[in-house]
Amino acid sequence: MKVAIFFGSKSDTETMKKAADVLKEFGVDYKAYAISAHRAGDLLIKTVAQAEAEGCQVIIAGAGLSAALPGVIAGHTVLPVIGVPLECVTPGKSNGLAGMDALLSTVQMPPQIPVASVGINNAKNAAYLALEILGINNPEIRKKLIEFRKKLASDAAVNNGEVEL
Repeated sequence: MKVAIFFGSKSDTETMKKAADVLKEFGVDYKAYAISAHRAGDLLIKTVAQAEAEGCQVIIAGAGLSAALPGVIAGHTVLPVIGVPLECVTPGKSNGLAGMDALLSTVQMPPQIPVASVGINNAKNAAYLALEILGINNPEIRKKLIEFRKKLASDAAVNNGEVEL
């Protein structure tokens, strides 16, 4: 396993699955865990240590509201942690902050314990950032990323970017 994906609640599965889909597309092994930093802290710390022992190189952690999960993980590992701030929405209503609370919690880490952050609900970008980190020492992943970027540029160049409105 190269990447571990953590999220605080099973209700976050749909959003965090987007990170898994990107990793699958690039052929990168991962494991996913739904563990709350608040409700199961001991299990979380044990699972982070287990992921490290299994060869994990990057951790993606999605959390909403106080968004403590990425920071708690970062406090228990020296692996890169990429936080995905999540908008917490119960069917039919939001908490009113549209994920800004989670974004600020994710980026406002204390000195010496950094967490990288992507946009609210942007688990896909967390996976792309994880791939870039892995690509530093993995020529195969780096080559796939280069080809992916070339395809993005090629797709954008169709009709010189002109679209019909």
